[in-house]
Amino acid sequence: MFYVYILLSLKDKSYYIGQTSNLLDSLERHNSKRRLATRAKVPWKRVYSEAFSTRSKAVRREREIKNQKTRQYIERLVNRFDGA
Repeated sequence: MFYVYILLSLKDKSYYIGQTSNLLDSLERHNSKRRLATRAKVPWKRVYSEAFSTRSKAVRREREIKNQKTRQYIERLVNRFDGA
């Protein structure tokens, strides 16, 4: 199983979108500052995830979310996830 996830920085309330095959390990890597792109904004909290059967589907969805380029779109996803 592969996942697309959205993290929320508790430091500055910014979002990070990624994909992985291991949600728990991915969050731990971000919070342990082993990811260059996110180390300055630790701590992170996972606020959204979607599961996919293949990595290519997860990558496609990750790009789709990133291409929206609006905070409002991301917040709508997160709010729906919270309410689910």
